Amino acid sequence: MAFTASDILKIIAAVILPPLGVFLERGCGTDLLINVLLTVLGFIPGIIHALYIILKY
Repeated sequence: MAFTASDILKIIAAVILPPLGVFLERGCGTDLLINVLLTVLGFIPGIIHALYIILKY
């Protein structure tokens, strides 16, 4: 699987601010709401979910 420049930028955004990475990948939707909730509950679960979403799609 080859990464493009936009994928790398999304991964960097996901590490700094997880909901931003999910928003850039999937837009406003259920995935974004789940990620915001996970980020509020704990920063690390938000990062893990964001990376999962970015690498899955």
